[in-house]
Amino acid sequence: MDKMSIQAVKELLKEITDEQDPRFSKLAADERKGVKLALQQWQKRQEKAAALIARYQEMSIFENEKQVLGFQAIAGIDEVGRGPLAGPVVAAAVILNDDHQIIGLNDSKQLSASKREELVTEIKKHARAIGIGEASAEEIDQLNIYQATKVAMQRALDQLPIQPDCLLIDAMVLDNGLPQEKIIKGDARSVSIAAASIIAKVYRDQLMSEYGRKYPAYGFEQNAGYGTKQHLTAIDEFGVLPIHRKTFAPIRKK
Repeated sequence: MDKMSIQAVKELLKEITDEQDPRFSKLAADERKGVKLALQQWQKRQEKAAALIARYQEMSIFENEKQVLGFQAIAGIDEVGRGPLAGPVVAAAVILNDDHQIIGLNDSKQLSASKREELVTEIKKHARAIGIGEASAEEIDQLNIYQATKVAMQRALDQLPIQPDCLLIDAMVLDNGLPQEKIIKGDARSVSIAAASIIAKVYRDQLMSEYGRKYPAYGFEQNAGYGTKQHLTAIDEFGVLPIHRKTFAPIRKK
């Protein structure tokens, strides 16, 4: 074992998941500096993986509590896009499988774009049902952003192929008669709400990228409709678009 190259040691460590593995004990006896460094890196990876699993278990508490009460189709609901000057507010509803394990789930705002894309694939593998709903800029202007968000959330629920029997909602209450729990910062505390947050974020970002191709001066593919310098300059130079929220400052002053 001590004659293995350092690269071979690193490759072997990728197969080892437990310090009780006999191969690990033999590597631990190797005095070479490169081997010791590889073992330290392995230990850090194990600790990080264990922390992610522990966090996932912690974020499953709300779902577990509802299951104990007898609920079998628990939908997590979240929205994105309440603050931008342009585009719809988008909500998603996600019902996860009973045996789900999507390590790394978190509030979509805390994740990189590439990590969100990766997690969308995992969520789709582990979800019994996914629904997406929108409320347009025009509806936001007519209703106000709070009420429009409720509309988008209910539309997401209506798109689910199965009927949920309980809702976990990020900081909102829906008047639909279903048993539900409002969870403050739910996208960082509940696995199903976090999943909904990621689904909604990726969907809306893709939609705004399409608007970016249609209206290239406004930079929607970068700013997602938020009031960046490029966006505000484009409004001054080229005007307000149909997808702009006319009741939002500074557009309402135009």
